[in-house]
Amino acid sequence: MGGPHAVQLCRGDAGMTSRVKKWPGTPIDSEDLLEGRVTTVRFRPEAKYAWSAGEAMSRFLEELQRGRFVARTCVGCRRVLFPPRMFCERCFRPTDAWTTIRDTGTIETFSVSYLDRDARRIRDPILVGVVSLDGASPGMGMMHYFGEMTPQQIHIGMRVQAAWRPPEERRGSVLDVAYFRPLREGDG
Repeated sequence: MGGPHAVQLCRGDAGMTSRVKKWPGTPIDSEDLLEGRVTTVRFRPEAKYAWSAGEAMSRFLEELQRGRFVARTCVGCRRVLFPPRMFCERCFRPTDAWTTIRDTGTIETFSVSYLDRDARRIRDPILVGVVSLDGASPGMGMMHYFGEMTPQQIHIGMRVQAAWRPPEERRGSVLDVAYFRPLREGDG
């Protein structure tokens, strides 16, 4: 049994509900609460929590804060997966090892946007697109901003390099890379 239609196949809990003539307990209504006939307690819990982005993404974000890109290798299909993941979606097996890849790459696609992040019209466009990073397998890239270029200069196939924020400004976010800029002669 089980699955998404199990309740329909088993006719749900209608049998149980129809057999109960009177539910146990004393019914209350909002008037009972307002007039103080029901004991209530108000408190503000001091809830502390932590969350994880998962093993692969947590390590990816930590390495961004250090100013480098990491990926995972899969020996089964001989790919370098970026952004990293712990499971290969092509050969359905766990990935094998961490590897560092370069902060240079190639523009795969781009857009010239005259809307800002809040969908307001702007005079100077924002350049965004997908960069395939050197060292990652084909088709593996990240979407990001482009800078130090104009809409007339940007093109598919353009070589770029990450422009990292200063170490003291990095927070473990993809925005630790301010943007990708044109690769200059002698870089990378």
